[in-house]
Amino acid sequence: MASGGLQLLGFVMAFLGWIGIIISTAMPQWKMASYAGDNIVTAQALYEGLWMSCAMQSTGQIQCKVYDSLLKLEGSLQATRALMVASILLGLVGMFVAVTGMKCMKCMEDDQVKKMRMAVFGGVIFIISGLAALVATSWYGNRVARAFYDPFTPVNTRFEFGSALFIGWAASSLAILGGSFLCCSCPRRETSYPPTRGYPKNASSTGKDYV
Repeated sequence: MASGGLQLLGFVMAFLGWIGIIISTAMPQWKMASYAGDNIVTAQALYEGLWMSCAMQSTGQIQCKVYDSLLKLEGSLQATRALMVASILLGLVGMFVAVTGMKCMKCMEDDQVKKMRMAVFGGVIFIISGLAALVATSWYGNRVARAFYDPFTPVNTRFEFGSALFIGWAASSLAILGGSFLCCSCPRRETSYPPTRGYPKNASSTGKDYV
């Protein structure tokens, strides 16, 4: 029962991490800049994400523009996109595989060893998914930090970490931790001992055995 609870907890954590990775990928707040200039009255902040850039007006309205061409984007941004999409797809596969191996499901009840191995395999996929998202968000955050401390970057165009990065870091950590819990349901090898041989009972000796 304890392993079943740990397995369920791992699946829930990995699933929540996968949802967080999707939210982080779709959000435009991967980096944000609050700048002071001549147009501070018309725009308060500028956000940039993987798919679009947005400007928030002083009235609270947000205007977003999707990136025009894929070929015009930086190679690092394209790689970050690819890693996040791969993380989402891997998480989807891991979810279906892990559900098949859950003890609370009726699939593959005849072979419990294969059933637990499916849960472990799903946990490994979740770990890879979380690592892909962690690499993507950390790589993007490193680029933002390097540009921020670059003395050649204008002060009014420096960007800081956006909320999508923090969500991505938390979500990838959940996916990795949940996948690790799923891997803890790995079936243990049982040591096989030779069957004990029963000793025949001594026949009760009677007087008829002797001549």
